[in-house]
Amino acid sequence: MSIRLHQQVRRLLPISLAAVLLLSAPAVSAADSAAAVSGSGSTAVSATTVQSPAQETAADYALFLKDKFGIAFGDALAKGDFIAATAAALRLQAADEAEAATAADGAVFDDVPASSPYYAAAAALYREGIISGGTVNPQAPLTAINAAQIAVKAAGLKELAYTYPADKADRTLAPFNLSAALLGLQGAQELAAAIDTGLVPADHYGLIRERGTATAEYADVLLGKTLESRGAYKRYIGWVSDANILNELLNAYQASVIVKAPELQAIGDRALEENLVTGYTIRDSRYESNFIDELTITYAHSDIRHALQLIALLRSEGIDAKVQYEPRTSAFVYLKEWGDPGESEYYEVRQIANGNYIEYAKEYELIFEFRNNADRDRFDAIILAYAKKNEDDQPGLIYGSWWQPLYYSNVRPAGDYRLIANNKLSDERYYLESFSLIDQADDIAEAYSTDDPDITYSTCTFWVNAAFYRYLNGESK
Repeated sequence: MSIRLHQQVRRLLPISLAAVLLLSAPAVSAADSAAAVSGSGSTAVSATTVQSPAQETAADYALFLKDKFGIAFGDALAKGDFIAATAAALRLQAADEAEAATAADGAVFDDVPASSPYYAAAAALYREGIISGGTVNPQAPLTAINAAQIAVKAAGLKELAYTYPADKADRTLAPFNLSAALLGLQGAQELAAAIDTGLVPADHYGLIRERGTATAEYADVLLGKTLESRGAYKRYIGWVSDANILNELLNAYQASVIVKAPELQAIGDRALEENLVTGYTIRDSRYESNFIDELTITYAHSDIRHALQLIALLRSEGIDAKVQYEPRTSAFVYLKEWGDPGESEYYEVRQIANGNYIEYAKEYELIFEFRNNADRDRFDAIILAYAKKNEDDQPGLIYGSWWQPLYYSNVRPAGDYRLIANNKLSDERYYLESFSLIDQADDIAEAYSTDDPDITYSTCTFWVNAAFYRYLNGESK
C-alpha cells in the first residue's frame, strides 16, 4: 500500500522513556475532549484513578468461541459436548472418516461407537492423550471437576500436573474438601494443576467445592483459557487502561525490525518497477491479533511517538480496548531527484534500473479490540478531532498526525467509512498487501501473478476511513 511520500520524512530516534515522549504532547483534557468530540458521552479516566488490570470475562471467551468456531454451550452440558468443543477449538478433529478410524483403532471406547456423533472428537482427544479409552460416558452431565481435568491436559500442562506428589495436590485441594484419596492420584494431580495454573479461576471455585455440574460460563472460561495456554487465543500486548501499556508498546516497537519476505517482495518490487502498483506492505502472520472482527479497528502509522500519544488519547476519552502491536514494512518508489535517501535503522533502500529507489520503511499497525460497538464507533470522531491534519501547523493534534490517516475494519463501524479492496499475496507465514479501489483489484491481481505454487493470491473488501479513501482517489486531504 502506498504511503504518502511527504509523510515519509525520516523517523526520529525514539526516546527511551515513554513518559518523556508524552511530556511534549499537546494537552488534551478530558473535558475538552468530551466537548469537542460528538457523541463522546463517556466519563474520561482520570490520571489519578486507580484501576484494576483489565481481564477477559466469561462473555469475552464465549464470544470468541462462537465467532471463531461456532461453539455455544447450552444450559445442560454433557461430557460429550465438552469433548466435541475441545476437539473443535484445538482443531484436532480428524480430517476424514478413514483418518478418524485409524486414530481410534487403539482407543477402545466402551460406549462411543463409530456411529456416535462424539466418536471423531473422542478419537482426536485420545490421540493427543487428553482422554483415555474405556468408558467415556459422553451422555453424562459434565462435572466441573472432570471439565478441569480434561482442560489441563488439553492446555498442554499434563506433564506439570504429574509432577505433583500426593501431598502437594492435597494442599491445593484442601480448601475444596478434596484429596488424592478421594479422586485418585492422577485425578487429584490434574485438578490441582488446573487450579494452580489459573485454568479454574477463583470466581468458579464454588463449582469445584460443591462437586457441581459445569455451567456454560464455566465451560467457556475453561476452553478459552485452554486456548490461551496454547497460543491459540487472542494476541495482544495489553489494554489501553493498563498502567504499563506505554512501556509495553515502546518495548514492542524497539524489539521489532523491518519485516522481510524476499519471495513476496520480488513480486511486489516487479510491480512497483513496472508502475503497476504504487506501493505494498509486508506483514508477519505470527503477529495477527485473532480479535473479534465486529469489535476491531486497525490503525496504521510509522512514528512510535504518535502511537504512544494515541493510546493516551483513547484513555483520556474513557475508551478501553485490547492493543496488539504488529510491525510491517511499507514499500514504495523513492525518486532519484529527491536526493540521496541515506541510511537508517528505520528504512532500507534498493536502487532500481531507472535510477530510482525502492524504500522499505519500518511501520506498524495498532489493532484495537474495543469493549463494545459503542466505543468502536467513537474512534472515527476522535481521530478526526485530534489526529487528522487539515492545515499546516494545525494546533490541538497529537504528534505526527497525518493529512490522510489510515484505519480500517472488516465490519463497518459508525462514521464515514468506504469500501475498498485488499489485494493479498501469502506464503503462509508472511503476506504482502496492497489496498486499492475495488475497480482496480483485477489489474492488481494481474500485476501480482506468479507461478510459485507456494504463494497464493486473494482479494477481499473491507471498510476504510474516508480520508484514506480520498487518498486512493488521488486527493491530497
